[in-house]
Amino acid sequence: MRECSQTNIRYRWVMLAGVWLAYFSFGVVQGGIPPLIGPVSEDLGLNRSTMGTVLGAWPLIYILTAIPAGALLDRFSLKFTIMAGILFIGLSGLLRAVAVDYKTILFAVMVFGIGGPFISIGAPKLISTWFSESDRGRAMGIYLTAPAIGRILVLSATNSLLMPLFNNSWRLALLTLSGVAFATSVIWILIARDLKTNNSEAGEKKDLLSSMKTFPDLVRIREVRLILIIVLGMFLFNHATNNWLPEILIEKDMGSSKAGLLAAIPVATGAIGSVIIPQIAKPQSHKAIMFSLFSVAAACTICLIYFENSLLMGTLILLGISSRGVMPIIMLTLISLVGSEKTGAAGGLYFTAGEVGGVMGPILLGVSADLFSGFTPGLIFLSGLCVVLSFGSTIINTKKTTLG
Repeated sequence: MRECSQTNIRYRWVMLAGVWLAYFSFGVVQGGIPPLIGPVSEDLGLNRSTMGTVLGAWPLIYILTAIPAGALLDRFSLKFTIMAGILFIGLSGLLRAVAVDYKTILFAVMVFGIGGPFISIGAPKLISTWFSESDRGRAMGIYLTAPAIGRILVLSATNSLLMPLFNNSWRLALLTLSGVAFATSVIWILIARDLKTNNSEAGEKKDLLSSMKTFPDLVRIREVRLILIIVLGMFLFNHATNNWLPEILIEKDMGSSKAGLLAAIPVATGAIGSVIIPQIAKPQSHKAIMFSLFSVAAACTICLIYFENSLLMGTLILLGISSRGVMPIIMLTLISLVGSEKTGAAGGLYFTAGEVGGVMGPILLGVSADLFSGFTPGLIFLSGLCVVLSFGSTIINTKKTTLG
């Protein structure tokens, strides 16, 4: 990372706050449908299988846009690329509110996949640019709380506050959430700056084709391939549980408001884990931490099927810490392998692989729930997946790789 002036060193926290707000709006809009699955499905005539395809629609588009977005973020202004991402997310929220059938709600959610990569890849790119290696763990832990806090607010407030406020209109509730993204776009464009570059760097930023050539170089690295497989599996797990947890809890004879509040628990503890774990984790302990967290997630998923009351609460707490807390460790491992100058490209691959799992997770769990008249078989599968990931993480060589 190039040397920063004292002004830039101070201003990095303002930039972190800005990207935190961008990722917060990401979580708010992305998390809007899960607590409203019941009324949205009823109004638009969707069953669990078709709703699963809606929930998995934006990761499908994300797969196609993540690599180009990573290249653009490596070559062009973070200020305007992240701004574009926020606007697409706001547009997605707006289109959800006016959807009239399966096709229109599917398209509305797909639009999210265009904007999402510019934020989720742009955030680690910003951190690798503005922060030194010693401070990246703290910064990454902080920004990863943003989508979690957005989802917590949506899960806890949608059915208990917004729906009663708007006379049970899910459309007005979703419209309100889209407004958060549009407001964030204004704040971001007012505060965002780009680090000044010299003329040679500016010339390189225009060469998008050379940036795209970085991707095959990265894929040829064994450790990068292993990480991408692990990321795919973890995103499959997280997207499945994130989107269907309110319905899983409703199936345990809970009301929608209580289910929403309980579903916010793993999101909240995951946010805490995302802050604390990267700060205390030493690079040499990353493999052991990944193994432990994947193993805990596997156990918690089985417990989710059978536990009630206080045991269920404890399960949800640990599920959040393990399943969300492992993500910054995986990203830090990848950054340490490829170096900060390749973070945009590596992030593009990371989220492309991840969102393959992001598409599969909600669809597989939704189809499984329809086929077996419940979520138990799908949850058993997800637990087994975490066991596989725990052992897969132990064979990664975490030493930095030199790219040709």
